[in-house]
Amino acid sequence: QVHVVESGGDLVQFGGSLRLTCAATGYIFSIDAMAWYRQTPGNQRELVATITLGGSRNYADSVKGRFTISRGAAENTVYLQMNSLKPEDTGVYYCNAVGVQTTDSWYKSDYWGQGTQVTVSS
Repeated sequence: QVHVVESGGDLVQFGGSLRLTCAATGYIFSIDAMAWYRQTPGNQRELVATITLGGSRNYADSVKGRFTISRGAAENTVYLQMNSLKPEDTGVYYCNAVGVQTTDSWYKSDYWGQGTQVTVSS
């Protein structure tokens, strides 16, 4: 079984910074990519940033230049460094492990974490 856990959400003031952590654990052979999404009440989940196995990164236009996705030293861990935070960045941030292959299967699946709340006050 694969588990994805996010941490690091908090209440922060306008212009502040936070670093979110996502860790995927279990009998994992490989992960094609990891991504961060965010969601606010009544809205769909919005893709914020992705990083592939090869290290390619992509960002939503709304966060370019302010957010950075990176791999952690620990295996299957990614960070989302968020700087110059704005009230519109408020939401629940979810981590998505994409194309996860476990050590006991040829098939790949996607896994989601439970989310971590980020609140930016004005």
